[in-house]
Amino acid sequence: MLSFITGRSKSDEKESRLQETQYVVIDTELTGLNGRRDSIVSIGAVRMKGGRIDIGESFYKMMNPETSLTAESVVIHEIMPSDVVMKPNIDAVLGDFLDYCGTDVLVGFCVSVDMEFLNRETKRLFGAPLGNQVIDIYPLFEWLLKKGIFSGEKAALLSSRYQLYDIARCFDIEVNGAHNAIIDAFITAQIFQRFIPLLSKAGMKSAADLVKLTKNFKGGDHNRISSNISNF
Repeated sequence: MLSFITGRSKSDEKESRLQETQYVVIDTELTGLNGRRDSIVSIGAVRMKGGRIDIGESFYKMMNPETSLTAESVVIHEIMPSDVVMKPNIDAVLGDFLDYCGTDVLVGFCVSVDMEFLNRETKRLFGAPLGNQVIDIYPLFEWLLKKGIFSGEKAALLSSRYQLYDIARCFDIEVNGAHNAIIDAFITAQIFQRFIPLLSKAGMKSAADLVKLTKNFKGGDHNRISSNISNF
């Protein structure tokens, strides 16, 4: 359980190559984007070893949120109050999620939103935020775009498409069942899988390089990315 506290120091010592690093790709569904008022409704995660996705070792939990579901959130993720009324609360779920993550590098799309809520609950329950290194797919996408890695029709499409599902479709990734935490985590993992060889070719050699790129992105993971890009 306490590995999440020491995860940062252990991860910082690693300069694992992209294809050798253990990742956990995460997504949350929320009642809204207010970091003080809203709550986590579900958590989804899948493991990756380098570019290999291990869908058989996935994590998915729905929970009864402290904040009531709104009409807007129900429209987005289609989780009804009746779906969660008998589910455990975050206190009963978070420990299992932390054990699942261990000290692996966390990956997400606009992941600062997910991390804000996860760190809030982790600090409340365990007195410390998650110590894992974090990689955000969105700044990787922007970096690759600016580097001119994408070409032809794909470059033209991606230059005007910044939503998770738009990027996925450009790589022929199915988005059926979108706005479900485990499905969105799997979609994100597939995008990251496509990005890894492109990042390696562009000079990014280790997970630490990607973490640094994430931190340098408009103030890094401490700043929330626009709700026009993120989805909850």
